[in-house]
Amino acid sequence: MELTRNKQESTAPKKRKLSERKKDMLSGYLYIAPFFIIFGVIGLYPALFSIVLAFNKWSGFGDMEFVGLQNFTLVLQDPLFWKSLYNTVIMGLMGTAPQLIVGIVLAYFLNMAVIKFTNFFRVTIFMPYITSMVAVALVFGVFFSNNESALANYVIGWFGIDPVNWKTSEWGAKIAISLMVFWRWVGYNTIIYLAGLQSIPKDLYEAATIDGANKVQQFFHITIPLLKPFILLTVFMSTVGAMQLFAEPTVFLGSSAFTRDEAMTVVMYLYRDAFNLNSFGTASATAVLLLIIIVVVASINTWLTSGKKLKKGRVKNAKR
Repeated sequence: MELTRNKQESTAPKKRKLSERKKDMLSGYLYIAPFFIIFGVIGLYPALFSIVLAFNKWSGFGDMEFVGLQNFTLVLQDPLFWKSLYNTVIMGLMGTAPQLIVGIVLAYFLNMAVIKFTNFFRVTIFMPYITSMVAVALVFGVFFSNNESALANYVIGWFGIDPVNWKTSEWGAKIAISLMVFWRWVGYNTIIYLAGLQSIPKDLYEAATIDGANKVQQFFHITIPLLKPFILLTVFMSTVGAMQLFAEPTVFLGSSAFTRDEAMTVVMYLYRDAFNLNSFGTASATAVLLLIIIVVVASINTWLTSGKKLKKGRVKNAKR
């Protein structure tokens, strides 16, 4: 009897501890459940449904009809898709690459103790990122108006260039939208680079100054290498954002955004198929193709900016 009582007393606390552990686990799962429920309903389910829809023909009403790879064939054989992909890449390069370079330079100057009113300049540079797209469209719509008296045409007139129809010409629309993308996102990247610069120990710059290194040498041999994680982050995010370009050209071109091909992007092509032509199957196929393109391009950009290729070349030269 005493042995059984001892056994019961020894097992009782263990059961209580186990139940308390389960309660803690259950409460933890309940705390994080809202996020996963919202993500599953708003994010995961539409993504999976879009993949399924890419292999079906559906107008938004009625039953879906399985067509296999026919939607992908239709999209890949459409010249407008390749035109939109070309526009996306060109405007992505014109709007993204300069903002990354200018962002590093601006962050470097804002991090210098010599410059006064740094907080004012930081807020001013970041303001375009939080500005409403409606306000941005109004400003750039006036600046890049098709009128000969527009501010952009007035500026290029100083250099003897004829007025440009910015919203209807091939390169005029691309340049205007690229400048809009640059103006809106350069401050965002500058703040990220500034945070990276502030994490670099000042002792490194002091030691380099003592060793005789000038500001340019310090920038390329200390600043850039230590900013590498932040550069990788901005390159990846900028690549994904450039391939998903939609708001800027749509707001800038207005009602003619989906009827002209001078500045139509892949996402605009997708939107036109889905909501203007009610062809959700080809729109979903375009989304799947865009996902593949983004993964490939982002991987290549990350690999190039990570410096692995440069390191391999140095190793080979060292062996020789």
